Amino acid sequence: MNGLQRAALALTIIGAVNWGLIALFQFDLVAAIFGGGEQSAAFARIIYGLVGISGLVLIPLLFKTDEAFSKQREPHRADS
Repeated sequence: MNGLQRAALALTIIGAVNWGLIALFQFDLVAAIFGGGEQSAAFARIIYGLVGISGLVLIPLLFKTDEAFSKQREPHRADS
């Protein structure tokens, strides 16, 4: 998994937790943090947009086979 996919995964997890909070407690964490004034509301919309784009970036992971994951090699760490 490359850096872009890791960042997208982190944003997608944040989005999933936010949706869980909305469903269970009717509490939108992103709006609570960034939804104050006009500029804050715009920033919340940017966060929502980034979460949506992150989901799109991760779509190819759905179609990767287990073999493709096992063939990816972890970087070799030299013993110190």
